[in-house]
Amino acid sequence: MGLLEKKKAIEDEIAKTQKNKATEYHLGKLKGKLAQIKKQVLENSTHKAGSNEPNFEVRKKGNVRVALVGLPSVGKSSFLNRVTKTHSVAASYDFTTLTCIPGMYVHKGTEIQILDLPGIVDGAVTESKGRGRQVVSTARTADLILMMIDATQAEQQRRIITKELSAVGIRLNRALPHVYFRKFVSKGSLNIIRFSCTCPTPLQNGLSEELVKELLKQMDIYNAEVILHEDCTVEDFLDVIGGSARSIPCLYAYNKIDCLMMDEVDRLARLPCSGVLSLQMDLNVEQVKEDIWSLMDIVRVYGKPKNERPDFLTPHILRSGRCSVEDLCNAIHKDMVNKFRYALVWGRSAKQQPQQVGIQHKLMDEDVVQILTTGVSA
Repeated sequence: MGLLEKKKAIEDEIAKTQKNKATEYHLGKLKGKLAQIKKQVLENSTHKAGSNEPNFEVRKKGNVRVALVGLPSVGKSSFLNRVTKTHSVAASYDFTTLTCIPGMYVHKGTEIQILDLPGIVDGAVTESKGRGRQVVSTARTADLILMMIDATQAEQQRRIITKELSAVGIRLNRALPHVYFRKFVSKGSLNIIRFSCTCPTPLQNGLSEELVKELLKQMDIYNAEVILHEDCTVEDFLDVIGGSARSIPCLYAYNKIDCLMMDEVDRLARLPCSGVLSLQMDLNVEQVKEDIWSLMDIVRVYGKPKNERPDFLTPHILRSGRCSVEDLCNAIHKDMVNKFRYALVWGRSAKQQPQQVGIQHKLMDEDVVQILTTGVSA
């Protein structure tokens, strides 16, 4: 029996097994085996890829990168042509785009690079059809995924693309669980799995100490320490142990809304992390650009040289999770942290205008910062 047949057999067994407390352990073992088979399928598809085939990797430019993914003929190339100066061939037949086409545009002082990727078909990754894995893997390098969807087939297309992205470890709009995992070398010949839990017990999502040890055993891990800081599912736990999963924000862009009734357009527009547009009629494109910028939680910081006005034309771009004065110093020059004395901040993060702050001060959008280093006085 081949890998795909084994994968199908396990998926069928999971589907027909009743889900209750008595079957949680059995289902967890099956999901662990399924994760291992999926990993082998992906590795085999990588080895089969010929070295003479085109490469979809593109040098990263600008402040942030957006990967444009979707099924064929949903409007990806049309969107790229509309918002950037790049020309990507757009036509009404499938697979018009056969390689990765990069483009760039500026929104609110932020340089945004867009990658127009070839269309993805159902089974491109999960069943190793064509070069789907190489296409989808390029999306892992993005700061945000823009999933272009034909609004007339919204649920079906969204499900297909989410499944294919998930197969290469991309988790959309879902943070990885807070789980500590460390492998170590045991002294002697004993196998030691140290398991502890800081979240309320009993766990409600199917995990248990016995199941954790069994899942680690399936992955040939016999000496490790696991600390659960939050309750999580078996799939989330396997993401942490595998180490290859990546959480990426995603904006679902529903194109061709001119083909729908207003009630359906309103329903799609109200879904989380969603935007609606019509490229053919040039409807709502600017709002989608704004949604892209907002979803990335960008923090713009303006520098102020000594005795000069702030530079409001070229902001330093930070992300909300990494927006301290130290992050700003690293973005300007790698040696600035070592020479840092203090900073003067004007803006929403300052309690007074200006405020003298240390290197750990958290900045907010549109703050003005003057950095004082060793040998420079205010």
